[in-house]
Amino acid sequence: MAASCMHIGRYIRRNERFLRLQFEQFLSIRSFALTPAVHQAAQVHQEAAESVVIPMKKTWSKEAVLQALASTVSRDPTVCAYRFQDDSFLSPRNFSEAKTYSYSLESGRAAAKYIINNNPNLFTKDFAEPHIPCLMPEKVSPLLEEVSEAALKERINLRKVTAAVDMYDQLLQAGSVVSMDTTHDLLDLLCLYGDSDPVQESGPQQEDTEESEQELWSETGFKKPSWRKTNNAERIFNLLPDRDTRCYSALIRGMVKHGASKKAFDMYSELLNNRLTGDVHMFNALISAVPDVRENPDEKWELVSELLKQMNQMSIRPNLLTFNSLFKTLKRCGKLSTIYAPLALNEMKALGIAPSLATYNHLLHMNVHGFLKIQVLRNLLLELEGCSFTCRDPGDNLFFGTAMKACLINNDLELGYKVHSLLEVGENWRLLGAANKQAYYYNCFLRLLCQMENIDVVLKWYKKLVPSMFYPHPENMMGMLQTLDTENRLDLLPMIWKDMKTFGHIYPDLVEELLSLMARDKHNPKVQESFAACALDVKQTFSEKGIEWKSSYLSHVSTVLLRANQCEEAWEMLLIFKEKNLVPSEAVLNSFLSECQSSIGPDRAVELVQLSAAFCLPATSELASRVLVDFNLTESQRTILSQLQTAEKMSD
Repeated sequence: MAASCMHIGRYIRRNERFLRLQFEQFLSIRSFALTPAVHQAAQVHQEAAESVVIPMKKTWSKEAVLQALASTVSRDPTVCAYRFQDDSFLSPRNFSEAKTYSYSLESGRAAAKYIINNNPNLFTKDFAEPHIPCLMPEKVSPLLEEVSEAALKERINLRKVTAAVDMYDQLLQAGSVVSMDTTHDLLDLLCLYGDSDPVQESGPQQEDTEESEQELWSETGFKKPSWRKTNNAERIFNLLPDRDTRCYSALIRGMVKHGASKKAFDMYSELLNNRLTGDVHMFNALISAVPDVRENPDEKWELVSELLKQMNQMSIRPNLLTFNSLFKTLKRCGKLSTIYAPLALNEMKALGIAPSLATYNHLLHMNVHGFLKIQVLRNLLLELEGCSFTCRDPGDNLFFGTAMKACLINNDLELGYKVHSLLEVGENWRLLGAANKQAYYYNCFLRLLCQMENIDVVLKWYKKLVPSMFYPHPENMMGMLQTLDTENRLDLLPMIWKDMKTFGHIYPDLVEELLSLMARDKHNPKVQESFAACALDVKQTFSEKGIEWKSSYLSHVSTVLLRANQCEEAWEMLLIFKEKNLVPSEAVLNSFLSECQSSIGPDRAVELVQLSAAFCLPATSELASRVLVDFNLTESQRTILSQLQTAEKMSD
């Protein structure tokens, strides 16, 4: 009895809350025995008990903390990109140096990866938390040496094309039967890499044989894809007793990828003769290869229509890449593209397939006329406003560059701002592509701003984009100079020269434009002093880099120095004329006398006239007359000037 009571007490203590709630519910039902206040309190307690919802466990990704920290840091527009900040001395100054820096960085990473992968026993400790697989040694050499299907699968996974083919041949010679799945994987590997070992990211590159070089190099000197005549993929395909759809699909896609489009269509005809059905990947490759086997636009569209009908007969549902291949082919069909592209878009909508940025890029290329292209782009941006994209097609990284180029050609600033606003949504900036495509986009955007915006807005964007986003091209610097001229803000020319010098854009046309703008008009003393400092910096840069002087350069620099009352420096420029056997203009000599009359002595004035006579300038007589009148000369100096005047008149 005591034990039973003890168990009852323990049960009551364990389930006290549950029993209390049940008892209160029972009392609330027997409301006649309770007061209204107690009944109301019981109802409130019951509602509170029922409203408690235990939240689900939140699962955070391993990079969540890093992402949170990264969101607190904004981009610094005054410095170059983060990947170039390892060594300030090696920081690139222009796009060419940035590309060289990036290649060097990747080369160093590849060398480190090669050492790690070939010496995995030296890198066994993993200090990273969370684990970073790319920092650990990879399995790069096969471990299974016996002749077996498992060894073949291992070589296929390691992308050892030659070793996989050798293992496959050894299995056949031994009388072993290779499963169809393994054969499919082998054909996929052969067709992907064109029956040759891929270039390893961390390994030395192998040279092509003499026979393959003649086959792989085009007349223009660029390496082209080639489907070799003695191809292991075709040999293995012909050895198969039973060939299914995937075998044909792998071979057809490999032929299209490596430039054998005609053979791909022959293989497709063989598939139809064998009463087999294709797959969507095979049809995508065939549709993209139509321009290589047909020249006439009508014939191209006829073949595309036939392929689409056969897809329908085989009950193969098209995907996004199918329509993008179709649009890519339509771009090369002339005027037919504007007829059939809307029909294809309607078909995409009916199938519930959302277009990607590559689809829109193809649509822009179809409309060759500027007005039509800008109308299509305007409609697209209205539909895409505020949308965030992910990469769904390899051609998605071409859209923003094409769109901004269309805005630049048509001088549509408003549309250019809309394109850039779409780029800044979410992580759309990742779809700009590689560094050269990113530089192309920002180059077009800055040129558009220079043509259409006022100088204050242009400078705001210039400081925001350069050098953190891209390095300006010479044409961008020329656009900035022309914009300053148009907006009458020539006082900012020294700032542009500083950037020209920093980015290495010391080209003849840019220097000529800069110096001519500084020497064209006379400004207030403060601006003239800044121009003089800039002109002297140009002179020093020319001396350091060994740049050849031109007569126009010397004339402009001399004019700028004279207007800043720096007569000694201007006289040095005149001596460079004589040293380089260049002829100064009459305007420069007259300006020298006018600006420096109070600061130079009669000896320097006589030397100026002699310099003019040495170049046989027609203004020598006039200069001599001015010196005789304006300066206190000795008899010998007057005699020299009189002789120069007489010689000038006799030559006339």
